[in-house]
Amino acid sequence: MAAGIRAHSLALFSDAGHNVTDALALVLAWVANHLESKPANEIKTYGYQRAGVLAAFVNALTLAGLAAWIFYESAGRLKRPEPVHERIMIAVALLGLLLNGGIMWALRAASRKDINVRSAFVHMLGDALGSLAIIAGAVAIAYTGWVQLDPLLSILIGLLIVWTAWDIINESLNILLEGLPRGLNLRDVIGSMQAVEGVLEVHDLHIWSLGSSTHALSCHVLIEDVPPSASDAILQRLNGMLAQRFHIFHTTVQFEHASCGVTGQGCVIPVVHEHHEH
Repeated sequence: MAAGIRAHSLALFSDAGHNVTDALALVLAWVANHLESKPANEIKTYGYQRAGVLAAFVNALTLAGLAAWIFYESAGRLKRPEPVHERIMIAVALLGLLLNGGIMWALRAASRKDINVRSAFVHMLGDALGSLAIIAGAVAIAYTGWVQLDPLLSILIGLLIVWTAWDIINESLNILLEGLPRGLNLRDVIGSMQAVEGVLEVHDLHIWSLGSSTHALSCHVLIEDVPPSASDAILQRLNGMLAQRFHIFHTTVQFEHASCGVTGQGCVIPVVHEHHEH
């Protein structure tokens, strides 16, 4: 940030602010990763697997707020352009590019499996792209003298930040709201379950994520009238298929020998509205 002030470069200052949020994101990701490793207890019966998702959501919201500030400052600088020091911009941006590239290299493998680590990875990616843009812009300013390139670069950095944050916000919010995990199709899961021998119908099906890669399922399954030993075999076939095809290992399956469709739409979780009298 000091280099951005000295160079009078809003682009460099914006990139520095992004780097500060990245440092905080890495600390938050490390804390969340530590919490995720803690076992379940009598209160947190699922453990702390959502800690990483919550950290990713907070990181992405921080980026969105930073992007909004960059857009605001860039609009003012476009109206009142200021001269910048191109050499300082290039030197600091090169240093940032090397640093962010090294961190991205260290996080590349883990980022494919964990949304928390991926959140930190896209922070670094946004910074690296921003550094490249600053280097190119500083060279262009040096040759053309067009200082409006600096706030335009800031807007570009803001757009990069929004681009890197949006996917994390979308996925983490979906997990926190217990939406269908990414990559799964509800009709495909129902069709595959109903294709299992002995299964007549599947309803009241719910699939959600405990963490970024741990999925859970609960449902009601209508089966043929069979002895208990045969129903155990059906359950094993269902669980085996769900684990192998959809990577769902935590399941709760309730067997029924008659439809519970009282409402005509299967079993529905009621929405209870509380009324308070004063």
